[in-house]
Amino acid sequence: MGILGLSKLIADIAPFAIKESEIKNYFGRKIAVDASMCLYQFLIAVRAEGAQLTSVDGETTSHLMGMFYRTIRMLDNGIKPVYVFDGKPPDLKSGELAKRAEKREEAQKQLEKAIEAGDEAEVDKFNRRLVRVTKNHVAEAKELIRLMGVPFVEAPCEAEAQCAALVKAGKVYGTATEDMDALTFGSNVMLRHLTASEARKLPVKEFSYEKVLKGFELNKDEFIDLCILMGCDYCETIRGVGPKRAVEMINTYRNIETILDNLDTKKYVVPENWNFETARKLFIAPEVTDPSEIELKWVDPDEEGLVKFLCGDRQFSEDRVRSGVRKIIKSKSSSTQGRLDSFFKVLPSSNTPKRKADEDKKSANAKKAKTTIKKEFKGKGKPK
Repeated sequence: MGILGLSKLIADIAPFAIKESEIKNYFGRKIAVDASMCLYQFLIAVRAEGAQLTSVDGETTSHLMGMFYRTIRMLDNGIKPVYVFDGKPPDLKSGELAKRAEKREEAQKQLEKAIEAGDEAEVDKFNRRLVRVTKNHVAEAKELIRLMGVPFVEAPCEAEAQCAALVKAGKVYGTATEDMDALTFGSNVMLRHLTASEARKLPVKEFSYEKVLKGFELNKDEFIDLCILMGCDYCETIRGVGPKRAVEMINTYRNIETILDNLDTKKYVVPENWNFETARKLFIAPEVTDPSEIELKWVDPDEEGLVKFLCGDRQFSEDRVRSGVRKIIKSKSSSTQGRLDSFFKVLPSSNTPKRKADEDKKSANAKKAKTTIKKEFKGKGKPK
């Protein structure tokens, strides 16, 4: 789920923290990729495109097709991906996982009704809601990535937290995921749509953590509390508090404890035994493997191994697999050129008059957005 409404809120308050770019502009970058999010994307996207692939025994292979071709796309653009897989979810996430199970159960009931009614659109909608990444999907993805010569990391807990740790340690440039809590974990750079289908033509959205904090005028601890108020995977939220009210409360009181001391409990309902403090600790000090213990190596692909793994029972075209391997090998030779800014100190493009004028304009708009939020609550009094 990530953080509810955070992407839109950043666009409103700190638009200068978001930069749209083409995938080719990340040439030479090492990127930590949220593997589970990718697998889910691939299963959903291929099903939505009406081209669900299966092996001879009926097992889904769509996730392998997505992983194979999107990885080649990144490598072909000079990116060095490292996939990070989720470990055991923290105990606090059990409530969120239970909710997801209930939603799947309801979706199954709705699917059966849609099938009975012959409503193809509803059948497709509820089929997608039932998509789930299984242990078998993960095991197959790891084997495919290994054969492609791309490294992967098994996180002890949350993949987004491990990705953020790799970024902060300077092992990689940024985190590629759709879950906004990568920023809550402190990833300096977060990239959305990096693994999106080429057919969708979505620009990569790059979020700068430092610019987000600057735009919101918050430190990292205050930002974490804001994210908890907005809604995260680890605890419930205060009923009646949406994104704009959460911003106003944090701006006024700076932390959740002081908010609770001044909260009008008749108007806002606090969850019983609210474990926001434990959720906060999970964001501040998540369980991760020390990045210094992680060695990332990109090696030559195993062509015959890939052919054996993907063709035959999994029914991939051998010609296409071998063509993909040739692209990987070609990308390895071109990526050794590296990025220009790894050899020279390049002056930031914001120094150009036009770019500086654009950023000043965005900054002015952001201040206007914050002023608007404050005005909406003016006269209503502070939360009591």
